[in-house]
Amino acid sequence: MGYLTIAVLCSVAVSVLLKLLRAQHLDIRQTIAAGYPVAVLLTLFLLKPDIQAAANLGNAWGVIVALGVLLPLVFVILGRAISMAGIIKADAAQRLSLIIPIIAAAVLFGEVISPIRGFGLFTGLLALAALVIKSPTADLNHVSHTQSQAALSKFSATLWLMGVFLGYGVIDVLFKQVAKQGTAFPLTLFVSFSLAALFLGGYLLLQKTQWQPKALLFGLVLGVLNVGNIYAYIRAHQVLSESPSIVFTGMNVGVIVVATLVGAIIFHEKLSKLNMLGLILAVVSAGILFLL
Repeated sequence: MGYLTIAVLCSVAVSVLLKLLRAQHLDIRQTIAAGYPVAVLLTLFLLKPDIQAAANLGNAWGVIVALGVLLPLVFVILGRAISMAGIIKADAAQRLSLIIPIIAAAVLFGEVISPIRGFGLFTGLLALAALVIKSPTADLNHVSHTQSQAALSKFSATLWLMGVFLGYGVIDVLFKQVAKQGTAFPLTLFVSFSLAALFLGGYLLLQKTQWQPKALLFGLVLGVLNVGNIYAYIRAHQVLSESPSIVFTGMNVGVIVVATLVGAIIFHEKLSKLNMLGLILAVVSAGILFLL
């Protein structure tokens, strides 16, 4: 279970880093842009993709280009969601995004959803609804607002959380599409990370961004945590190859639990009783969808 633990900790550490960057008013886009070259090199070293096979990607290129755009974009959305709603809710929304590829498999590819999995999906959607409802006493960056400003902040937080949910869900669907076309996962990661670095770096250059050395330095950390999460998760599947459901569930439930502890203890994030119910439902949903 060591690799699974590392994967969980790296995933939560990414959220903690994004929250700290926002608190220091650093440009998260620069950190993300600097992190992708590190991710490319680590993917090359750890996962050893067959780069020559890139010439045979064929129809997969469209999906991979979409991944190259969405990967950095979703990181930016995650950073905003963490800033507006906190680590606890943002990481729970990210984990609940597993609902989207399951629904896509049924709607787009004709897979049959069993009644128990249908109940798991329904439970997950209830969890998401309970999580995005902002408590009147919840922390809004310790800033006093008028009633209308507070309502706008709550609405914005909900939108960013939904962006995390939808963004990570769509990325999961795209990765599964590439896999179905016979493309190796390490090569997909390598090319997607390379395109993400190119697209986001080029965008920042065109915007004539004022570079922040500290933000770029944190990019090294982000790149290591990003690949560390993916590599440990893959290794966990290899070590527990006969129990993939345990890995899936352990990852999703583990992130929700650890993020809740970190958010509550370290960052003093407040949750309403309804939000707490949402976290419990999220854990139940993850268990149903992958253990049953």
